[in-house]
Amino acid sequence: MKKANKENTKLAFIIIFSFIMGGVIMLALLKWTPLISEVIGSSNGTVVTKNKTQVYEKNSLAASVDKIYDAVVMIEAYKNDQLTSTGTGFIYKTDNKYGYLLTNQHVVANTDKINLIMSNGEDVEATVLGGDEYLDLAVLRMDKSKVTLVANIGKSESMNLGDTVFTVGSPMGEDYRGSVTSGILSGKDRMVSVSVSNASSNDWVMRVLQIDASINPGNSGGPLLNANGEVIGVCSMKLVDDEIEGMGFAIPIEYAMSHIDSLVKGEKIDWPVLGISMTNVTDTSNLYRNGITIDKNIKEGVVVVKISENTGAAKSELTSGDVITKIDGNTVKDSAYLRYELYQHQAGDTIEITYIRNGKENTTKVTLSKSSN
Repeated sequence: MKKANKENTKLAFIIIFSFIMGGVIMLALLKWTPLISEVIGSSNGTVVTKNKTQVYEKNSLAASVDKIYDAVVMIEAYKNDQLTSTGTGFIYKTDNKYGYLLTNQHVVANTDKINLIMSNGEDVEATVLGGDEYLDLAVLRMDKSKVTLVANIGKSESMNLGDTVFTVGSPMGEDYRGSVTSGILSGKDRMVSVSVSNASSNDWVMRVLQIDASINPGNSGGPLLNANGEVIGVCSMKLVDDEIEGMGFAIPIEYAMSHIDSLVKGEKIDWPVLGISMTNVTDTSNLYRNGITIDKNIKEGVVVVKISENTGAAKSELTSGDVITKIDGNTVKDSAYLRYELYQHQAGDTIEITYIRNGKENTTKVTLSKSSN
């Protein structure tokens, strides 16, 4: 009997001790972990409590944004004291006196005054040094004393599809100045047809990066950045259509930097000249006006309308009515693609042109001339 009582006492002690230790452990957990506060929000690795906020951010771009934010400016372009356009630019270098900014040509074209709004809200005057409509790039200059940060230039060539990218810009004007958007690199080497000089049809093709980060009016000229906060492109355009969502484009930074010295010097880009006037095979009304008839089975290409004297084309085998289909083996879909392939060369270069005449494919060599404009 005494032995049974002793065993019962021992069991009771173990149970009581277990309850006490369990309570101590629970109190410790409640005191030293977020469980002591009621969780009122949780999203994307962020836990918000009543007593304090604890953030568990796995993929934050905050540190990368800090590397570029103060180098980005909003651009206001004026003509006769009237605001004509707004956009974005970024400071890519400085010298002893000035800071230099890169933006899109269409942001600053046909203006006589440029005002920059810095990240701290200060207004700074800038000067356009040079620009080109086909590149859609322009270089501005500002007082170095107003520069607080210079962007780091990266490489788009080292990017892979699916890599994180982000932008900093001024969509829709000053109210949303300094907006940050993020996404992924959706495509490389996209060929996108655009118009220049207010042309009614697309007359130029750009090889661009495709992204799904939001780009809106006012983002033009701003930096496209990798996850390290390095500039890999210049935001330039987006496709606008009710059925299209999340397709933005940027000029690769390597292409921009390859022309930047000429723009800084204010030099005109001397694009090479083939020496023809042309029209697309699909422009039936223009073909009719010029008395040219082509095979209805030809769906792509550029038709030679006239040949200018003393040019490379005049010294070649090309003649009016020929349909140009390739340059150096690369397909020419229309006049925009012809200009793109042509502008990969310089005046004095000799190219091979493939053309169709009387249903037969031919080739000829043409030495490119220098623009007289």
